[in-house]
Amino acid sequence: MSTPAVESREIELAGQRVGYTLRRSVRKTLGLRIDHRGLTVGVPLRVGLGEVESFIRKHAGWVVDTLQARPASPPAEPLAPCDGVEIPVLGKPWRLRLARGGNRVVWHEGFEQGGSGPVLELALRSGGNARGLLLKALQQRGLELFRNRVEEYCLRLGRPAPPVSLSSARTRWGSCSSRSGIRLHWRLIHLPLPLIDYVVAHEVAHLVEMNHSPKFWSVVETLYPDHAAARRALRQAGAALPVL
Repeated sequence: MSTPAVESREIELAGQRVGYTLRRSVRKTLGLRIDHRGLTVGVPLRVGLGEVESFIRKHAGWVVDTLQARPASPPAEPLAPCDGVEIPVLGKPWRLRLARGGNRVVWHEGFEQGGSGPVLELALRSGGNARGLLLKALQQRGLELFRNRVEEYCLRLGRPAPPVSLSSARTRWGSCSSRSGIRLHWRLIHLPLPLIDYVVAHEVAHLVEMNHSPKFWSVVETLYPDHAAARRALRQAGAALPVL
């Protein structure tokens, strides 16, 4: 009987059952990939299951952490930025107001008379792109905040702050590179500050340990002691975020 080219299997990692897709091909090496569909393990045709599972367990820390940290799959229908709709910013609802203007954004931080909370005003030219203007506003505010929080956590760690840029990655909230610095998903701006700080602390810790070893988690513990609870909360909160 021939070995199936694609199989759905499970393995126990860190006390939990993790499903994965085993994909056999003419490739010469073993590899792991995590995306919105989950974990895929690519292996050469003749590699046995024992070797496959040994390979996965060798990278168990990365697999479990990446699966838990990835943003949830977005809903099929994106949110339309229309007058009166609410958008979360730092965990609080902001009401959108569409007005006529020169394609600029006004953040009304305080409560307005007759309103229910802060207002984000999109002053659009005739035929203007409300979605594009809203994205730009959220991303600008996010980048300013993220740079500030990275500087704060680098100061705690006694490290110089690296360059900070935005990401739109489908499966990761953040990344850290010795060459390009720290990249943070712009959608984090929707979340409460403590959850943003967990992601920042996680990526800043990579400036010391570019892995997910016990030493790495020790650095995270120093920067953000309640990181395990924050990681769980991030997963839940990410599933409820709007998609623009």
